[in-house]
Amino acid sequence: MSKEKILVIGANGQIGSVLTEALRAAFGTNNVIATDIRQVDGHDGPFELLNVLDRQAMGEIINRHGITQIYHLAAILSAKGEQNPLQTWDINMGGLFNVFEVARESGISKVFFPSSIAVFGADIPRQMTPQNAILKPTTVYGMSKASGELWSQYYFQKYGLDVRSLRYPGVIGWQSDPGGGTTDYAVDIYHYAVKGENYTCFLSENTALPMIYMADAIRATLELMEAPAQNIKERTSYNLAGMSFSPSEIAESIQAHFPSFEVSYAPDFRQKIADSWPESIDDNAARNDWHWQPNYDLARMTNDMIFQLQKKYSVLI
Repeated sequence: MSKEKILVIGANGQIGSVLTEALRAAFGTNNVIATDIRQVDGHDGPFELLNVLDRQAMGEIINRHGITQIYHLAAILSAKGEQNPLQTWDINMGGLFNVFEVARESGISKVFFPSSIAVFGADIPRQMTPQNAILKPTTVYGMSKASGELWSQYYFQKYGLDVRSLRYPGVIGWQSDPGGGTTDYAVDIYHYAVKGENYTCFLSENTALPMIYMADAIRATLELMEAPAQNIKERTSYNLAGMSFSPSEIAESIQAHFPSFEVSYAPDFRQKIADSWPESIDDNAARNDWHWQPNYDLARMTNDMIFQLQKKYSVLI
């Protein structure tokens, strides 16, 4: 696999930072070029500054490093995106078009484009939302992802560009801070518990949403990208599921470790966004086409999150 040269766009983000490490472990540190709009500490391999809206700079990096695959993670997320809708659209869609056009012109073999459960909205079954459910997103972020799915299919059908995509549910991990999403409470709540602080949740206690642990999300991404092309039947994006739970259920799982931990509820504008999303996801297409299978349920995730965060905060176990 060392013959591949991989470009990660948005490598400083919640998923991008962890995915970059996983790709370097799989392909070799010097074969994975991390890029983002600003430099941060923690990159142990090649890094380039890149504004995703600068197509010329993107093309120059691809040509200079002999890039063969692109993982495009740069985007403004759901909650943050609603604060500046037009900018969100410009960045999310302008960046995606730049990636697709440069990939097409440069002969890139594969592109990964992350979609989201935010593509769903009204008039869907909220339990076990099917792969081919109607897409009626209620946020600009969701609109950009739904549009991106159609453009992914278009570039594959018209130009033969091998674009692959996952509809990520809420992604929970200890490695990096949340990035402005509606499911971020499920990351923050662990940090508060480990630090011995109570937590105020911005969603109501019974709002169930699909979630996935970071380790499973990264593994799913790598497995999708390594699957034979003939196995990839969905050229928009694959439903992906790990588990589903509500704030009260995650609180109970944490209280099994910290009995005195308390959670209060003060729903804000993100509640309306969450109410438009599925409660659980049918990901049988991914399971059938490239044998996806999650490893983590809520209890196992809570055990690992607490263990990892206790080390991170140097708290005695």
